[in-house]
Amino acid sequence: MWKDFFYFSKGERKAIVFLLGMIVTIIGVWLVSPYLIEESSKETGQESFEEMERFLAGIQTIEHKRNASFKKKEVVKRKVILAPFEPNLTDSIEFLQLGLPPFIAHNIIKYRQAGGKFATAEAFSRIYGMTEEQFHILEPYIYISESFQKKSDTLRYAEVEKRDTLAFYKYPEGTLIDLNRADTTELKKIPGIGIGIARAIVAYRNQLGGFYDVGQLQELKWITSDMQRWFKVENGPIHRINANKAGLDRLRAHPYINYYQARVIIEFRRKKDKLKSLSQLSLYEEFTEKDLKRLSHYLTFD
Repeated sequence: MWKDFFYFSKGERKAIVFLLGMIVTIIGVWLVSPYLIEESSKETGQESFEEMERFLAGIQTIEHKRNASFKKKEVVKRKVILAPFEPNLTDSIEFLQLGLPPFIAHNIIKYRQAGGKFATAEAFSRIYGMTEEQFHILEPYIYISESFQKKSDTLRYAEVEKRDTLAFYKYPEGTLIDLNRADTTELKKIPGIGIGIARAIVAYRNQLGGFYDVGQLQELKWITSDMQRWFKVENGPIHRINANKAGLDRLRAHPYINYYQARVIIEFRRKKDKLKSLSQLSLYEEFTEKDLKRLSHYLTFD
């Protein structure tokens, strides 16, 4: 009778075998699946990591290119060199060295090519694109050749020129000229001084704001000790720069103040509001004792 419990028809036996096969398959998949998932995760993680590395490498490449571009622009930036110049004769390269933008240099050259001339410094200030600040910086360095200056009486001017050319008048020995008041005409009457040196003296005097000592002429390479004996410096007014109001360009335009010293003054004002005396600048290594002594004649702290 117990055999009846274990007797299965052919169809039932097939069903049982199928179910057992399904159970074995499910158990096998259940046992193997953790390894498959782990391997798949590793492959996916590896792909994600490689994709992230490619992304970061692309960012770094862009950064390198941008930094290289900035460095290239910094190298191309021109150094400003302020020096006396004749706006009717100066070329475009020299205008760029004076700190003028290329388009203003182009406007000046184009104006001259069209027949325009600068008879005065004020005429130069009216060139298209020139700002008041740019002209203010360049004004002390401008000189106009006599051939470009306005002449009220051409015939009389020609006669005077002819007489001066023939006479070559020079001051007698022992004459003393006030260094802060002499113009180019008077300076040319000193033995050894021609129009070039006379203009250089006047231009440097304008840059300084006036001479406080004859010895300052030694800062001009064309001046000899023999020429200095013709000059004196009276207690005339010296144009001073307000150290608490002047901008960076105005400060660095002075022959006795370089860019780094001008930056120190600007930063001091930004942090501590105002300068009261030169002694406050003595704490900075950019200023030597000689610098402060010279600047005492040209800075004011009002």
